[in-house]
Amino acid sequence: MHLSCVASILAGGDCIDDTAILESPNAQVILGQIMPAPSTLGVFLRSFETSDIADVERVAALLLERAWLAGAGPGDEPLTIDVDSTICQVYGNKKEGAGFGYTNLRGYHPHLAAVGKTGDILGIVTREGNANTARGAGEFVTQVINNARAAGATGEITMRFDSGFYSRAVRDAASAGDVRICITTRMSKRLKGIISDIQEDAWTSIPYWLEGGADVAEVKYRAFARDRQDVRLIVGRTKPTPGSQLALFRDYDYHAFITDRQGETLFLEADHRAHAQIELVIKDLKGGSGWNHVPSRYKNANAVWLELV
Repeated sequence: MHLSCVASILAGGDCIDDTAILESPNAQVILGQIMPAPSTLGVFLRSFETSDIADVERVAALLLERAWLAGAGPGDEPLTIDVDSTICQVYGNKKEGAGFGYTNLRGYHPHLAAVGKTGDILGIVTREGNANTARGAGEFVTQVINNARAAGATGEITMRFDSGFYSRAVRDAASAGDVRICITTRMSKRLKGIISDIQEDAWTSIPYWLEGGADVAEVKYRAFARDRQDVRLIVGRTKPTPGSQLALFRDYDYHAFITDRQGETLFLEADHRAHAQIELVIKDLKGGSGWNHVPSRYKNANAVWLELV
């Protein structure tokens, strides 16, 4: 039954009823199996209990392990993992677990992690739509690290996060797994004060479409209360587009992140910006791989659907 759902998704299906397209005899000859009716597939998905979802996650982890053992994995090479969350929008007000989050859209708010170079999915957790990004993030980081190691990654691992994951729990989970981190910081009043104290000669220009429009600097920073050691805080600044409204009110926009990685400041800043490529992974999942609809009324059925995608 799992394979029937996967076959429908691979053929472009993004809801349970799309399985009906593959019920034709010719399609079943190609697939080598009898396709169930959409109603049967719906009953199957709804039969999953919360405890069963972990079994589906283990199957996904096993498939990743087999692919990596066949040569698709990083082996002992360094591995970069991007972690993010996204809103999977739904419209029915009776969908179990769906809710309004920070985007003011009704939907689910899953965590996901993907390999930076390939987009391989290392973990997905389906969450309620009103769940804060940081909720459960530490446990998810631990799960992703365990999946990567179990699949055969033996080299150094780096995880990149946006500011929604800026928390002690995420930092500590990565540290416990001997994983390096880069986490975008929230622009607090204290951080703004530290950035404003950076001397002008401490900024280094970097390539940018606007001449002289982007610079990078590094300072030490106490990331969380009760921390005893400072971490590296790398700050990038860019000039607003000339003629825009922002250009009337500010000289620069700032983007900062903390990291425990070794390496040159400019390299680490450019590498952290590459975290944005996970948005392409999310776009692919939503734009043709089945995440654009979360088809069932029931949360567990939807969690299984997202895992199968």
